[in-house]
Order: sequence, then structure tokens, then C-alpha cells
Amino acid sequence: MSRLESIDVVRLRWFVAVAQELHFARAAKSLHISRQKLSHTVIDLENELGTKLFVPGAQPTRLTDEGQELLEQAREIIARAESAARQRGPEAPEALRVGFVPGVTVSKWTRIWAERFPDTPLEVSALAQADQEAALREGRVDMCFVRLPIDREGMSAIPLYREVPVVVVQKEHPLSVFDEVRVTDLADEHVQDTSDIDAVGGALELVAAAGGAAIVPHSLARLHHRRDLVYRPMLGVPDTEVALAWLADHTSDLVEEFIGVVRGRSERSSRAPARAERNEPRKKVPAQKTAGRPAPVKKKPSRRRGR
Repeated sequence: MSRLESIDVVRLRWFVAVAQELHFARAAKSLHISRQKLSHTVIDLENELGTKLFVPGAQPTRLTDEGQELLEQAREIIARAESAARQRGPEAPEALRVGFVPGVTVSKWTRIWAERFPDTPLEVSALAQADQEAALREGRVDMCFVRLPIDREGMSAIPLYREVPVVVVQKEHPLSVFDEVRVTDLADEHVQDTSDIDAVGGALELVAAAGGAAIVPHSLARLHHRRDLVYRPMLGVPDTEVALAWLADHTSDLVEEFIGVVRGRSERSSRAPARAERNEPRKKVPAQKTAGRPAPVKKKPSRRRGR
């Protein structure tokens, strides 16, 4: 086997696209990848082969003699690979596996994915929050909507939105008439332990049966909604943050595409490489994009204590 035949056929296809277009931006658009990613691939290929494939600084883009020779050989290798693929017959399409923890709603993104990539299955699975990191590191899912914090070692994560906490009480409880509840308002209440997010449903059943209160992220209060319970915004308790996470060295094309869907990029926009935000300061989320906040309760003339 020649040295070229050991190179990934996808990389050779990308090189051929540039060699035919003689324009990186147009080639990147035709391949539905970012120009930066295409440029880095060609540079890596040149470093691997120890030769320049394109004349440095040439405008317009021009192949070197070695690049022209590689173009002819690459076309032959690609043709043989395509012929072998036809003989093997159709293969099952590659799927993207995405997990999500309790409280996260993914229906919007799965719908957009189905419309945009009908031939690429999206396998969505609900995970316990305690299992969110292990599922990624063990390769059971390619990406996961997680609730921070997680161990960022080797992990990329894009913060999506913050959730305000709410306090859940019985419908007839005096706190139910409050617009907002402070920590001091719970001084005489038995507050259920909700540190285990995966056991929140049981904690709320205890509130319904025996009274007291429970403090949970807003989405979980909605998820476990009961007609005999109400929830109110809780002050003085930290928000929780939901992010999309994946292993940094597993940033595949499908991962890039899903990031584009979640970030709201249009179908025609070129994909930009996902920025691993684990080592970058997080930008403040604009108020209009913050999700997971409960609908405001109509303000009353004065704040009643009800006791």
C-alpha cells in the first residue's frame, strides 16, 4: 500500500475539492464545512506529506507540481474507494447519539434536525443526571445536554441558558400567595432534600403528602407538575445552568452540524468550528435568550406573609 492510500479518503476528497475550485471558500461551501477547517486539513496534509501542495501566497490559488501530482493520484484512490463501496452495497447511515438530563426539552432541535438532515438518524436518549458525564466518557452518547457543573477535563461545553430555582409548596400553603419567596420565608418550613436531581419527583410527592417545601430548577417543577402543588420564584438561591457537552477530541462533522442547529444557524450558513468554552470566559446570556424562567405572577399591591 502506497503512502497516499493510508490517508483518509475524506481528507483526499477535501483536497481535490480545493484543487478543482482553486478557491478555499468556494470549496468549503460545496463541502458544507468551514473554510478554517478546510484550510487546517490541507495544512495538516502538507505537513504529513512533507511538501507544499499549493503555491504559498498565490492569488488566485495555484497548485504546485507536487500538488498536481497528488491530485491525479487522489482521484484514482477516491475512484477505487467508491467502486469498493458500491460492491459492498448500501450501509446503514451514521447516526448521531444525543442524551439529555431531566428537565431539558429537546423536541425543537430534534424537529429541525429531522427536517434538515432526513437521511441522518438522530438517536435521542433520556439520561439520569448522575449518569450525564459517564455516558459521554464511555461513548454511549456523542453529545449530551447536561446540567453544570461537570468535570471539564477533555470536555467541550457550550452554555445554553440558566434556570431560576423555584420553591414548590401545597396549593393551600400560605407561601402560595407570594410573588417571590426568600430563604428567610422558609425558616419554619421543612425543606425536602433535592440535591439528587434524579429523585426530585419523589421529593415533590412528599411535599404533596406531608407539606413542607422543595427547591428545584424551574424545568423540573414543570416536569413533575401536580394539580395540588404550586411553585414560586425563589430568591437567594443560585441559578442552575444547562449546557451542550461533548468530548473535545470527538468533534465530528455531525457534532458540528448539531451545534449549528442548537445555536440557531440557518441551513445555508457555513458551519464554524465549535469553540470549546471550557477555558474561555462565558459571555453573559442576554435576557431575551434566557430560558427556563417561570411566567411572572401578577404583582399584588403589597407582599402578604399569610401567617
